[in-house]
Amino acid sequence: MTTEPSRLARLSMSLPAELFRQLDMMVEERGLPSRSQLIAELIRHALAEHEALTRPDDMLAGTVTIVYAGGGRVRQQLADTQTDYLKEVISSQHVFLEEDQSLEVLLVQGPAVRLKQLCDALRAIRGVQQLQLVSTTALLPPLHEQDGPHARPEAAE
Repeated sequence: MTTEPSRLARLSMSLPAELFRQLDMMVEERGLPSRSQLIAELIRHALAEHEALTRPDDMLAGTVTIVYAGGGRVRQQLADTQTDYLKEVISSQHVFLEEDQSLEVLLVQGPAVRLKQLCDALRAIRGVQQLQLVSTTALLPPLHEQDGPHARPEAAE
């Protein structure tokens, strides 16, 4: 992100004293150089979340984080659901946690409405305890170019 003075706009705001104190603590705990950097991050997150709700056809990228219990049955249902969203699920990573729990993180990209449908389908699986989509409007570059220099030549006639 560019922080040139000509690309910045100033914002003045008033906050309740306790909220201001908590904001300063968060800035310090994260080791950020300023409140502005933290507030910009929070606004970006809120805007991406808002876009997912108000512009269902817009493309988003992000992660879906799932915590679940129940072992193989739940893992199989999660995998089956992901196959219904092959265009949206780019990759997944699974780790075992304590007490028969697992953590799975999906890298996703697609129309906001499809990502919401994916999350709803995963959330409906019995054993899923937590699920969160974190999205951004910045997209992954195309994984494969259809008409690029490395495109497969047409069959000779």
